[in-house]
Amino acid sequence: MADREVESYGVSGEPKILERTAFDAAKPPKRNKYALGCAVLASMTSILLGYDIGVMSGAAIYIKDDLKVSDVQIEILVGILNLYCLVGSAAAGKTSDVIGRRYTIVLAAAIFFVGALLMGFATNYSFLMVGRFVAGIGVGYALMIAPVYTAEVSPASSRGFLTSFPEVFVNVGILLGYVSNYGFSKMSEHLSWRFMLGIGAVPSVFLALGVLAMPESPRWLVMQGRLGDARRVLDKTSDSKEEAQLRLIDIKEAAGIPQESNDDIVSIPKRSKDDAVWKELFLHPTPALRHVLITAVGIHFFQQASGIDAVVLYSPRIFEKAGITDPNQQLLATMAVGFTKTCFIFVATFLLDKIGRRPLLLSSVGGMIVSLFLLSTALMVIDHSDHKVTWAVAMAIAGVLAYVAFFSIGIGPIAWVYSSEVFPLRLRAQGCSMAVAVNRLTSGTISMTFISLYEAISIGGAFFLFAGIACVAWAFFYTLLPETQGRNLEEIDLLFGTYFKWRSTLKKLKSKEANEKMNKEEVELKNSAPQN
Repeated sequence: MADREVESYGVSGEPKILERTAFDAAKPPKRNKYALGCAVLASMTSILLGYDIGVMSGAAIYIKDDLKVSDVQIEILVGILNLYCLVGSAAAGKTSDVIGRRYTIVLAAAIFFVGALLMGFATNYSFLMVGRFVAGIGVGYALMIAPVYTAEVSPASSRGFLTSFPEVFVNVGILLGYVSNYGFSKMSEHLSWRFMLGIGAVPSVFLALGVLAMPESPRWLVMQGRLGDARRVLDKTSDSKEEAQLRLIDIKEAAGIPQESNDDIVSIPKRSKDDAVWKELFLHPTPALRHVLITAVGIHFFQQASGIDAVVLYSPRIFEKAGITDPNQQLLATMAVGFTKTCFIFVATFLLDKIGRRPLLLSSVGGMIVSLFLLSTALMVIDHSDHKVTWAVAMAIAGVLAYVAFFSIGIGPIAWVYSSEVFPLRLRAQGCSMAVAVNRLTSGTISMTFISLYEAISIGGAFFLFAGIACVAWAFFYTLLPETQGRNLEEIDLLFGTYFKWRSTLKKLKSKEANEKMNKEEVELKNSAPQN
């Protein structure tokens, strides 16, 4: 660990992380508006996933009646997009390294556009599944590339704030999907679900055009040897000229480019092939990389295994089980879920860089555990009563709203923030691709089995199971996830590799930062003292 610390602290032997701390401590930077604009444009791609999740919760009601399909077919239709996402997210890592982060986002929007049109014009169940497949590939691309691009353009001071944007726009998309459900529900059964699904093609056009106004990721530009272009982007997206220089030094070091190479275009060292990257990730990982992989995959697994898609996708059914029988009232209650989920995501957005990832994450999962226990208890009471139990209905609704609120303030956005910032540059695209694959696989499993699960163990029992999984998640996060707030992307490696002992490493790192800051202040005092 000591050797790795020395190497990571820089070529000159001076700790680069401490130099950045001194800059940041001297004057708190204002929010970088250019980086903010880039993050917003990139993250809006996540609306595609959110809209699909939200709109399918209501559209499924009308699809079942119009196409005369079974509950099992509805389960598959609703959840299969998550498995189709695996194709897109697996391809996105390689695609983004070849054509760049920006054009990969354009490609994601274009693919989803085609998928939405196919779903809107579907004449039968098989045709609809083809549309789901195409849309799923587009969503997989968007899910992987939006957080990667945002992390790579963000300065360290606001990286948490900016990389939480993809989750913000997922929630905006979910809310739009719920609104679309309610808006088109007045149409005939034959047309309503087709308009709900097909209208999703419209925002993808504007997203693709908006992304063209963004710059390319500075890290991708350096990997192509385009130092001049990367330098210009870093100057615009950093809090200061000094930080831009330090970020460029870090990226060059990670890409294997000599620090003395400062031309606008440089030749880059021959990089290992893609299969070598996968071998490094899975066959011969260093202790630090193995720790990174466990935490990145783990946070995405638990994000979905704790049941969020069961709540979001099947809200109308949950409210029906809770005693709300009118379809319009079910859709209105579902809109309340989307509104609550969207509002509370902003809590995380503004607190991520102020109080850190871990406090928000642990508070979030703790609140989810309590909410799930309340929801499961209420549903069990309703299920075993032969008359309407008003307090239990109210508690079930409150449990759903509290659950999505706690999800949004922590584990929802932090899963994407954390996984996009812990992988080293050379492995970032493939590592994030793997994390997204686990996320979608888990989500698909939950959403494709939820109806069968609650029919087997009751709906209250299903949410009691999710509460138990959330308890395991809390223990996992508390013991294994280091805090990454304010750390430079290339320096986070210092905190990984010691597993349960990462806290002692963090203490040493903070001690070095304090010593370096003190030394700098002494030098400044000596330099400012009057000379005889």
